Amino acid sequence: MKVKIIDSMGSDLSVVNAARVSFGKTHTKLTDGDKKLIKYLAKHGHWTPFGHATLTFHIEAPIFIARQLVKHQVGLVWNEVSRRYVDYEPEYFNPDTWRKRADDKKQGSSAERIEWLDRTERVGSRAKTVTELAIQAYKDMINAGVCPEQARMILPQNVYTEWYWSGSLYAFARVCNLRCQSDAQKETQDVCWLIDEMVRYIFPVAWPALRDVEV
Repeated sequence: MKVKIIDSMGSDLSVVNAARVSFGKTHTKLTDGDKKLIKYLAKHGHWTPFGHATLTFHIEAPIFIARQLVKHQVGLVWNEVSRRYVDYEPEYFNPDTWRKRADDKKQGSSAERIEWLDRTERVGSRAKTVTELAIQAYKDMINAGVCPEQARMILPQNVYTEWYWSGSLYAFARVCNLRCQSDAQKETQDVCWLIDEMVRYIFPVAWPALRDVEV
């Protein structure tokens, strides 16, 4: 899975100035008082100043992960590659380990691994075979002249997709606060921790404040 930052607008100072405009004030340099203000705003839910800073990412991840993340709509916009129009050979995701189903129905999986599907065949080997058969069938359909918008229907959810994802600093903090939690799907966590790492570099004060981490 890949996460690349395409663009960003604003800084920690943008958050401060958006808040201080209520008093007709503007700062040109971030002060210790400004850092305290950012923490105060985040702690007490004053989210609008964080909405003036924005980010754009280019993300590549399996379809099943993209469908989880696209559920986050408020303050975010999403543009995704369409297999109605492209017909290049798909890449696919096959995990190194397979997790057992959790006893708690509210959890998707446990930390315990499954090593074998039965006595003779590993789970990963079967998954790889099924995926490669589906992709070969897709290629055969394309080569036979079937339109991409129909041929795509046989592709499995572990095929990679890609999208541009833009939104406010506050909106991405909400995504990461939910999807970096231990009860989120592991693969979704992986994407969101990559986002977290990049945003922390651009907004070293505001991001940790929104993520409930000490600066």
